[in-house]
Amino acid sequence: MNTPQLQRAVFLLLLAGITLAFLWVLAPFAGAVLWAVTLALLFNPLFQRLRRALGGRVNLAALLTLTICLVIVILPMIMVGASLIDDVTSFVQRMRAGEINLRSYYQQIVAALPSWVTDWLGRLGFLNLESMIDRIASGLLQGGQLVATHALAIGQNTFQFLVQFVVMLYLLFFLLRDGVPLARLLRESAPLARSHTHYLLNKFATVIRATVKGNVVVAIVQGALGGLALAVLGITGAVFWSVVMAFLSLLPAVGAALVWGPVAIYLLATGAVWKGTALIFWGVVVIGLSDNVLRPILVGKDTKLPDYIVLVSTIGGMSLFGINGFVIGPTIAAMFMACWALFTRRGHVPEAAPPDNP
Repeated sequence: MNTPQLQRAVFLLLLAGITLAFLWVLAPFAGAVLWAVTLALLFNPLFQRLRRALGGRVNLAALLTLTICLVIVILPMIMVGASLIDDVTSFVQRMRAGEINLRSYYQQIVAALPSWVTDWLGRLGFLNLESMIDRIASGLLQGGQLVATHALAIGQNTFQFLVQFVVMLYLLFFLLRDGVPLARLLRESAPLARSHTHYLLNKFATVIRATVKGNVVVAIVQGALGGLALAVLGITGAVFWSVVMAFLSLLPAVGAALVWGPVAIYLLATGAVWKGTALIFWGVVVIGLSDNVLRPILVGKDTKLPDYIVLVSTIGGMSLFGINGFVIGPTIAAMFMACWALFTRRGHVPEAAPPDNP
């Protein structure tokens, strides 16, 4: 029986199947697509300004925006990545050679402490931590070897990396140029109420911008500030520890202090009092307050996710999607909360529908 209901059911199955097939085709370039969309959302305001300044010449505006993005974001990240690989390789070699020995550093700190402090720590059971120190050292060594292995894999698959890079730039150009028509087409085609489509797409774009600007940029700033302090103080592997601090800055309250704190304690315990004091001051005042100053400016109060949601979704996203989980995890969490906000309000949009922009 060729009824309208049967036709609609078959068509919906066909639509779902062809959509899944299309996503399957795009799967090898998932990272390129993700970062092209992310960069397009971030640089769309700049593209719009250039388009107006150039009298509506969208191709030239998109090309200039792409060039600016390449110069201020992509190329510096490649340079930092190359420097990080060198530092990680050197760090792993020095740990293997015994030049970096966390247990000896710990013993030096304990030996430099006053007797009343060691007695107090001994009663609390904090003097017999050699096994924990060894596990931390083993974890750092394994992590460094993992990064070096991934870097070697990228070097051995240079052609694949270049293809992904070119695909990302190609998509970024067209997403900048045709972003507004694509967003409008998606809003009109989605099988949802128009107000819901407006709200969800606006939330998606807002969360992508907030995640990158509010979390990644703040993490980069904190890592760079910490790495600068370590480099000035003559600590080896400053770039490596800078990247570690950038990752740890996603942890609420402590974050980068998990790196600069032990370094400051070691400096104080080994007699470098002014260096340790300067590092503590820099860490508390400059690094610690940078999050409180930058995050409200870059994110805004209305779009900020709770710290525990950001922490859990970021770690979960990275465990599933690798480095791309920095963006994917918080975005999924925010869309989850947005959809439930619509549901709990019985379909009413919790805020005014946004204007027609990507």
